[in-house]
Amino acid sequence: MPVMLPRQSRLILLAAAVLAALAGCGTLTSSARITTALTPYRIEIVQGNFVSKEQVDALQKGMSRDQVRQVLGTPLVTSVFHGERWDYVFTLKRQGVEPQQRRLTVYFQGDTMDRAEGDTMPSEAEFVTALDNRRKGGKVPRLEATEAELQSFDGKRTPAAAVVDQPVTAAPANYPPLETPR
Repeated sequence: MPVMLPRQSRLILLAAAVLAALAGCGTLTSSARITTALTPYRIEIVQGNFVSKEQVDALQKGMSRDQVRQVLGTPLVTSVFHGERWDYVFTLKRQGVEPQQRRLTVYFQGDTMDRAEGDTMPSEAEFVTALDNRRKGGKVPRLEATEAELQSFDGKRTPAAAVVDQPVTAAPANYPPLETPR
């Protein structure tokens, strides 16, 4: 026969269960911090045409479509319904960085460029600096050797005459068969 607990005992057990569940939630927040610290690697996604400030500055009203294509490259979006405009869109998604998106629209009248509208584009140097996040605060290595370092290196090299005087072994005249004879 089942044992019936008094009403107060049931309330105490229910309160203990609720408190245990709430205590478990406190450990959940600390484990959530651990899972956010250990995130999987996400690849960088680069889509579209990067258009620099220098390229936009090279555009001039009256340029032909071929000349615009030589300066900016092939447009990412061309539409049958909007044949008088080319859209250049550039998107960059990187882990830990806000996604970047830049747009440039070139409008034509007939075969000649009328105008270009879009976002402010970074220069090539600014864009490369924004991409290179490997050396935050790091020291840039010296890329040139001094004359003294070059002279000390010259003394350590083996002279070319010593390499030429070494005997050369001849290649074998016969090679073993690739398959065993049947």
